[in-house]
Amino acid sequence: MDRWYLATLLSLIVHQIDAAFWHEWTMFHVPGGIQGFLVFNLLAVGVLLHGYRHVILRTSSARTYAGVCGVTGVATAIIHVLFAVAGREEFHLPLSIATLVACLVAGAGLLARAFGPR
Repeated sequence: MDRWYLATLLSLIVHQIDAAFWHEWTMFHVPGGIQGFLVFNLLAVGVLLHGYRHVILRTSSARTYAGVCGVTGVATAIIHVLFAVAGREEFHLPLSIATLVACLVAGAGLLARAFGPR
């Protein structure tokens, strides 16, 4: 499970770097603009990094954190597909798309590993 978690976490972090380029805070109308976006990322990345520790240490909370990380990866991809369908032009560069696909694949893989048959 730790490899799927790391792949999802890395994909999400790279996506957030890309999101800064695209000014994602305007897409989501984040209060405070870039400052609110940074606070969100401080909290979100902090929680996911903390979760990775639980996964590595195989604590009783590991599967819960894996679920949060996996759902975040899958939801990130789905949300951006919906933005594209709605006509938004952000995240249409090849590596932006590849990063979103990585979020989807890694997130789904993490969910399957964490909650699928053993």
